[in-house]
Amino acid sequence: MDGQTAGEVLIVTGMSGAGRTTAANALEDLDWYVVDNLPPQMLSHLLDLTALAADALPKVAAVVDVRGRQLFGELPSVTRSLRDGRQLRVLFLDAADEVLVRRFEAVRRPHPLQGEGTILDGIRRERERVAAIREAADVIVDTSGLNIHQLANRIVDLFSDDGDARHTVTVMSFGFKYGLPPDVDLVADMRFLPNPYWEPSLRALTGEDGAVRDFVLGQEGAREFIDAYAAALHPVMQGYQRENKRHSVVAVGCTGGKHRSVVTSLELAERLAEEAGVAVRVTHRDLGRE
Repeated sequence: MDGQTAGEVLIVTGMSGAGRTTAANALEDLDWYVVDNLPPQMLSHLLDLTALAADALPKVAAVVDVRGRQLFGELPSVTRSLRDGRQLRVLFLDAADEVLVRRFEAVRRPHPLQGEGTILDGIRRERERVAAIREAADVIVDTSGLNIHQLANRIVDLFSDDGDARHTVTVMSFGFKYGLPPDVDLVADMRFLPNPYWEPSLRALTGEDGAVRDFVLGQEGAREFIDAYAAALHPVMQGYQRENKRHSVVAVGCTGGKHRSVVTSLELAERLAEEAGVAVRVTHRDLGRE
């Protein structure tokens, strides 16, 4: 294989019922070549194949999970041995136990590890087996509050092609009243600014409207915070690139996720877009819920 360069390889794993099939389908739509239910011991052969295929297989995803039975237990050691000098990442999909139980009950299928016990027994056994894998994952996505369409969009946000960017950051606005996003890296709280909701002329508008933007940015401390936060994120973005962390999520919250957080997310995204090697996406989780 001398002179050959391996393409990008993504291992998709996680809890049963957390959305691996949806993630795999979304990756296929992004032109990834997806291999399902691959034993960990076959990963080295898959990497060899991507090197030999060169441009024909630039992006390959392998779904590896407890269906591999005893073979699955070797995933952490196999992954560690393959990481050196390769473009290999691990995506771990997770969800709360009660959510996983509801999903298995909805499709009337047993958990693959429940045996003679309950679905929850199977989930607990699986958590024990995947603990080390989750801890070493490059990207963790909690799908508890996501439907299949939202999860597919999340996969697109994370793994669509960004050219030469070495790191992709998603700036996400949200409302604290709807709960903190579960799979974020950094959180900013904009509730220290006056709420446009209490201005009758602005209540029905959103942070995408000019009048709300002017109101928010005109408040004492608003621009200073955004400038300082963007500056503080500069060494973080550079550090993520040095550590080969390809994706991160910066969440910006206000009460309802409609005004202050939206304005701040857009402003922050503009500043982060100036970072070398960084691609920026903006998403508004709770916009339109009120």
